[in-house]
Amino acid sequence: MTKLRVAGATLNQVPIDWKNNFTNIAHAIELAKEGNVDILCLPELTICGYGCEDLFLSEWLYEQSLKQLLDIKSLCRNITVAVGLPMKFEGRNYNVACLIHDCEIVGFTAKQFLAEDGVHYEPRWFTQWPADRLEKIQVDGKEYHFGDVVYQLHGIKIGFEICEDAWRKDQRPAYRHAKKGVNLILNPSASHFSFGKSDFRENLVIPVSDELKCSYVFANMLGNESGRIIFDGEILIAQHGKLLKKNRRFSFENVNVLSSLIDFEASSNSESTPTQDSKEKEIEFTRAETLALFDYMRKSRSKGFVISLSGGADSSSCSVLVAEMIRRGVKELGYEKFLHKLALPQLIEALELKELEEEEHISKKITQTLLFTAYQGTVNSSEDTFMAAKTLAESIGATFYAWTVDEEVANYRKTIENCLSRNLNWDDDDIALQNIQARVRIPGIWMLANIKGALLIATNNRSEADVGYTTMDGDTSGSIAPIAAVDKFFILHWLKWANKKLNYPGLSLVNSLNPTAELRPLEQTQTDENDLMPYQVLMEIERQAIRYWLPPTEVYQNLKVLKLEENELLKCHIKKFFRLWARNQWKRERVAPAFHIDDFNVDPKTWCRFPILSGGFEEELKALDQL
Repeated sequence: MTKLRVAGATLNQVPIDWKNNFTNIAHAIELAKEGNVDILCLPELTICGYGCEDLFLSEWLYEQSLKQLLDIKSLCRNITVAVGLPMKFEGRNYNVACLIHDCEIVGFTAKQFLAEDGVHYEPRWFTQWPADRLEKIQVDGKEYHFGDVVYQLHGIKIGFEICEDAWRKDQRPAYRHAKKGVNLILNPSASHFSFGKSDFRENLVIPVSDELKCSYVFANMLGNESGRIIFDGEILIAQHGKLLKKNRRFSFENVNVLSSLIDFEASSNSESTPTQDSKEKEIEFTRAETLALFDYMRKSRSKGFVISLSGGADSSSCSVLVAEMIRRGVKELGYEKFLHKLALPQLIEALELKELEEEEHISKKITQTLLFTAYQGTVNSSEDTFMAAKTLAESIGATFYAWTVDEEVANYRKTIENCLSRNLNWDDDDIALQNIQARVRIPGIWMLANIKGALLIATNNRSEADVGYTTMDGDTSGSIAPIAAVDKFFILHWLKWANKKLNYPGLSLVNSLNPTAELRPLEQTQTDENDLMPYQVLMEIERQAIRYWLPPTEVYQNLKVLKLEENELLKCHIKKFFRLWARNQWKRERVAPAFHIDDFNVDPKTWCRFPILSGGFEEELKALDQL
């Protein structure tokens, strides 16, 4: 047989949610059968979920995964399916792809290279399998090949690369598969999303299919699986250097299947359909964030979101992302399915949605019930930020509240003044007087979130986490921090883009204001960049110092050629960055969970570990003075 319909499926799984995961797998197989698919590739560790973390150190997880596998194989009548699971062999843990054909297990392929950079810690849980090693394993009373297996089915040879296997350049299994005559490579993956990742994957898949004259199927996980990492659900099917099929990423559906009829003797006869899937950074950010918020809300069984909306860039961007999540979800799923997936079907009748005809009106009606915003003013708050917050909330359909916290601030201030037997003042007590205003806003907004059964969104961003320009138990307080992994310079740019491209005119007032904490008296005209440095400069220093871990002298040498500012001022800002970075790790240790969006972040629980106590780059900063 020279022609086979080959498919990849993307699934939105949940760690150890056996019912959900099995249902999605069964649905994917059913869809593939309906489409006359011969070979179907499911994502990596799809049975138990990729993000099980230290549960992979248990025994029972492997036992339950194997039980699920035996149930899954009975679904595979007249189809070949690759499904991922963790397995134990000779006392060690392995990340495995099982190939099932016509309800019978054919064999097990173990992953050869383990992801250990960035957000991945696979060597903590698994052992990598040696190349070309082939063993036997007993499963349910039968013996199967286990390890580096090449399968012969449907008149072709099939081999595997499991996610990270493909990223190892000249060491990747594909080159050894070619020497064994493999015609089709299946790649079940759990490849996290970050900006530009899709292009990188295409460069792993398409050229090797040309170089080795084979066909290649890449199938990725989908959605916010376990809290921080987002999977874009990408499926790629290539043959002999040509991309035959590519899906649209970031779907709100739990399961998507993409197939192509491949002619293994005459590649020019293979089915090929051009696809449209934007890789524009602003679009990727919007789609990744909105899918992640949707999954986080439904998987945490929450009933909405609460935001302390200041009228500034950060809280405004979070509000728009929630509104856009609802807009996108309703558009793709329809409002009934959207609300059913959120376990809120009662809203269909309560909001009288069936009486509304326009999709935009339906989305805004739902937004009013799922997004609650509050402007918490003080004497240092301006009319401009109040109007910016109110206008934005009304324009996107969010419920808007407003109250002041001056009385609470005054009570705390009076208590401390009595304790110290002196009056507090802005010359001597600047930071304390600023922070109490930010902290005193939190009990009320948490109370609102508790009453609504909603998630409180923390609005801190990555740039401010770098230098500790954030109030602990203030803007860092929340259940989820959607923008904590992106820099402020990008957020400011994205808000202007969203105003025009996503049609959120309510952002006009927000975009007209200079970012400010509004914690000092209004006559001091406080702005964030005056307190810190220009956000573009901060972003460039951050990438050199944190993404590439360069010392101050090299950061300076690399940035001075960009002519962002005068050299001496640049030195001052580099010193300020390193000093503030070193002393504020304790804050970064306490931020709410953040979505991984960029190719790096400063969350110590995922990408960036740094000592809480250190020498603070003292010698390295002295060297900067010598330049």
